[in-house]
Amino acid sequence: MSPSSTAPSIWVVDDDRSVRFVLSTALREAGYAVEGFDSAAAALQALDERPVPVLLFTDVRMPGDDGLVLLEKLKAAHPQLPVIVMSAYTDVASTAGAFRGGAHEFLSKPFDLDDAVELARRALPADAGSDAGDEPGPAPTPAPASETPQLIGDAPAMRALFRAIGKLAQAPLSVLINGETGTGKELVANALHRESPRAHGPFVALNTAAIPAELLESELFGHEAGAFTGAQRRHIGRFEQADGGTLFLDEIGDMPLPLQTRLLRVLAQGEFFRVGGRELIHVDVRVIAATHQDLETLVAQGRFRADLLHRLDMVRLQLPPLRERLGDVPQLAENFLAAAARRLDMPPKRLSPAALRALGAHHWPGNVRELQNVCWRLAALAAADVIDAHDVEQALNRGQRAMPVAAEAGAWDRQLAQWARQRLAEGAEGLHAEARERMDAALLEAALEFTHGRRAEAATRLGLGRNTVTRKLGTGRRRG
Repeated sequence: MSPSSTAPSIWVVDDDRSVRFVLSTALREAGYAVEGFDSAAAALQALDERPVPVLLFTDVRMPGDDGLVLLEKLKAAHPQLPVIVMSAYTDVASTAGAFRGGAHEFLSKPFDLDDAVELARRALPADAGSDAGDEPGPAPTPAPASETPQLIGDAPAMRALFRAIGKLAQAPLSVLINGETGTGKELVANALHRESPRAHGPFVALNTAAIPAELLESELFGHEAGAFTGAQRRHIGRFEQADGGTLFLDEIGDMPLPLQTRLLRVLAQGEFFRVGGRELIHVDVRVIAATHQDLETLVAQGRFRADLLHRLDMVRLQLPPLRERLGDVPQLAENFLAAAARRLDMPPKRLSPAALRALGAHHWPGNVRELQNVCWRLAALAAADVIDAHDVEQALNRGQRAMPVAAEAGAWDRQLAQWARQRLAEGAEGLHAEARERMDAALLEAALEFTHGRRAEAATRLGLGRNTVTRKLGTGRRRG
């Protein structure tokens, strides 16, 4: 399909000739009039000589002015011109910088041509038009640069996450982050704050599952002196501490129902009373919540308020587990080893190809946090400057033995309670015997794996007699 003389004009700015050619060709076949430019300077010069296009694609990294500088100049002169920023470097800083500068969308390279054409179609009807009389709005305060990227990954799921963070950082919306333990939910919340107009304000984090239920209300909302036994002075809660900034509430699914009601009022009205207080406190706080639980299931069980879920879940971000993006393991491991070397004041260690294969073959039940812990053990304990597969296996085995205490403390009993509720809802009876049998089987399996099949040592580790272990194993085999 060839463009007509009245076809909408689209400009493509990229120093890579092949990208300009294939994208321009795809857009022309879709009916657009397309011009290509190899630099920001060439595009800016053309703007002085001919009509403004209805849409512009620009790469980020180019000789001379980069794409973000071009974006800034375009928005200053033509604020209504939609600009789609393209880059092979999809990280939070790049995407947030693009959206903060006024980009209409961020397109990760390599991209599907059909997706690019569809993106152009979506951009034009809503945003094309005259820019006469419009003035650019004030630019948000730039976020302070961090020493190293806090979120790392090139997997498609991570690229999509970075784009979402870059866009959502500019929007005053509540965000709910879902992800397994150790996937980096607080890092995502921090990035949303750091790249937002609230970056000058405080970022306050609270794990609601780590605070006893009777203290959580005071921790969130504060209390007045004398509000309860031991309250000798006024305490400022996390909401007041986060005024003007962001409050991150981790493990929101564990919040008691009465506190959920109070939280709902703060989200709806931005005001609350301290415990034991009569002064109405007003705050301006963006709330970001996170959980590893299925909140819809908790709502169905009456353990979580549906209206609170709707308030928190204006936008939901799903974090991928590390096992679904194993291609990111080498980059993450290199980053963690370098950070450990700086902290330990020692030369950084390198991973051999065999060590990388060993890391890539692991299932990573503890996700990125587990990988970080393994890398710190390797940095501190591996004898040579080059880490081999044997070092990795030793570090992984130590981590697996420590994980039930370090990473899953308190989680197994919640899972057991959830299992019991489900079985009771199914009409099951004799749950105690069934649970005991399954617990015995799990303990025996773990102990025998740890002792490499030595029953006597497994019995000693479990605090059981060897005959008891033998009998339980025999019972398990007959029933299996």
